[in-house]
Formats: sequence, C-alpha cells, structure tokens
Amino acid sequence: MRVDDHGSDAEPLDASGLRIAVVTSSFNHTVTDGLERGAIGWLGQVRAEVATFSAPGAFELPLFAQRCVEAGFDAVVCLGAVIEGETDHYEHVAHRASEGLMRVQLDTGVPVSFGILTVRDIQHAIDRSGDDDRNKGREAAIAAVTAVIGLRSIGSV
Repeated sequence: MRVDDHGSDAEPLDASGLRIAVVTSSFNHTVTDGLERGAIGWLGQVRAEVATFSAPGAFELPLFAQRCVEAGFDAVVCLGAVIEGETDHYEHVAHRASEGLMRVQLDTGVPVSFGILTVRDIQHAIDRSGDDDRNKGREAAIAAVTAVIGLRSIGSV
C-alpha cells in the first residue's frame, strides 16, 4: 500500500503497532456505514490495530474522540454525515463538530481526523461513501495514520 506524496513514489506504509480508533456516527447510517467500511478496509491493509465505536451523531464525535485519546489510542478517525435540511440545524452541527474535533486534537497533540461529510444533498454523501478510492472514510484514515507517522518523525529530528 502506498500513500502518494503529491505524485512522488512513497515507501509502502506500515501501520503495525498503531492503535487507531474509528468512531462513526450512527445518524445517517446508510452513508456512515460506507465511510466506516472505507476506513477499516484501508487500516487493515496497512496493518493498524483498529477499534470501532459508535456515536449517536456528529455532534457527539468530539466527546468520543476525547475519550479515545484518554484511552491511549495513537489517532482517532471520526466519521459522520451532516446533510443540509430545511433549517439551519445543519450549520450548527457541522460547525460545532468541526470545532470540537480540532480542539481535541490541539489540546492533546493526538491526530483526530475529520471524516464528517457536510453536504447539501444525500446523493453527494452517497457518492463520497462508496466502495472506491473516493471514499472519504478511507481518506480520513489515511490522514490519521500519516499524521501519526509525521508527528513521530518530528520528534526524532
């Protein structure tokens, strides 16, 4: 498995020994199940140790991420889908979830990846959660693992 760095050849990625938590919102589960499959599939390919957890919705993901960090995980992949509706609820949930995940990451120094789809149409969410390389859950898992590896390399310089 390779993770390209802007088109250059990268060494095969090996995440053996990394403990990665995948926290998935159960709200909009027809979409988030696909995101979770994409993340877990990729993490398995790079041999990461994976634990999965279910949160009620995207709004609760920061709390779950914080608890996973406290439990000693090397990174947390947070997955959800916030789809615009008739009210501004969508904007509040998306904004607060984003803010909360960033806060956990900055406060703890542990990578927390943002795999929350914020879309205007259900079809956009379905397109981004399919079983292909465009799966945003897969991308969030890649971000989490490469962030752990990158941060560890800074510590060894």
